[in-house]
Amino acid sequence: MAINFPKWLAVLVTILALNLFMPAMAAPLGFHTPLSAIHAPAANLVTAYPSFSDLDLTPLQRQRLQAVLQRRNKEIQAVLDVSQRDELRHRLQSGDGLNEGLTALELQPEQQHLIKAIEQLTNLKLRALLSRYSLSGVSN
Repeated sequence: MAINFPKWLAVLVTILALNLFMPAMAAPLGFHTPLSAIHAPAANLVTAYPSFSDLDLTPLQRQRLQAVLQRRNKEIQAVLDVSQRDELRHRLQSGDGLNEGLTALELQPEQQHLIKAIEQLTNLKLRALLSRYSLSGVSN
């Protein structure tokens, strides 16, 4: 299985750049976790996100949050091969969550690392959007 090297490199460079240039945000996100946590098995590949329906967001804000999650899904699909995508689609249609579906797949260590990186980047994007909305709500 060949993973698209430029995409992998772009995700890695983005995470490293954000970690270097925004260290105040990196600490609460867990970028400074020990390597053993990153190399953990696929049990916790996907972070549990808050329920956006509980938040008081405008339709535009909801749309932006959904766009971030859709981008995450596309990036995860790019990491998986065809049979893994089919298996994941089947598990999602059966009622499993994304985390359970990914855990059931036989992922290579490189795939696990890429998915973990995608999730960390998604967390950063979501936190940035939510903090921007909370700050704009206070200033209005």
